[in-house]
Amino acid sequence: MPENAKPLKGIAPGVLEIVSDFRGDTFRAVYTVKFPKAVYVLHVFQKKSKRGIATPGHEMKLVEKPLAQVVELGKAEQEEFRLNRKITPNRDKSR
Repeated sequence: MPENAKPLKGIAPGVLEIVSDFRGDTFRAVYTVKFPKAVYVLHVFQKKSKRGIATPGHEMKLVEKPLAQVVELGKAEQEEFRLNRKITPNRDKSR
């Protein structure tokens, strides 16, 4: 995990935030590593408030929708994997 990444509190386990400063501005990228096939970037934004380090509430709301979509995608992938395991014929192990 990058040294500037940390868990994003108040969303879900496995959701992380990278904070980066550039020319006096702060930028944040929110992503999840909960799924084995990919890292999903949920939201990227410039933090405009100069007060505090907390992620603004309106930015947190913008993370929730793509996270819900990724969770549903993850469920579909797990189901597909489960179904494929059931119908995959056993391979000849004598080779």
